[in-house]
Amino acid sequence: MKSKQHAPVIAAGFVAIFVIIQFIPVNRINPPVEADIQVPAEIKAILKTSCYDCHSHETIWPWYSKVAPLSWLIAHDAAESRERLNFSAWSRYTKDKQHVLISDVIDIIRDGEMPPLPYTWMHAGSEVTPDELKILEEWAME
Repeated sequence: MKSKQHAPVIAAGFVAIFVIIQFIPVNRINPPVEADIQVPAEIKAILKTSCYDCHSHETIWPWYSKVAPLSWLIAHDAAESRERLNFSAWSRYTKDKQHVLISDVIDIIRDGEMPPLPYTWMHAGSEVTPDELKILEEWAME
């Protein structure tokens, strides 16, 4: 019986915590594009659809990226992803590093690791199709 009496207080506590955490600032900034990767339009379309939200300075921040604690996870993932590979800062990489990154991207897509499943659930059409993978592979071989 006692636990039922405390339920409204506990619920109010959770609501208060939820409201308070909304005021914790989160970095959802898109810095200026330094030097975007220069690729054929067909390749750019695939990369923009499946990769740019996390791996560029052109992230589209959906409404739920403003709601904590999800906002913390999304901002963290974007920052970490940009650190690993950033198409908006492509000129920072040497030609050798660019080649390695492209090879890695194709391998990761081929292995089904990217784009990650939770991302594809929320972004219909972001999956790289077998035909798109083939286009990327052919481009990388040039």
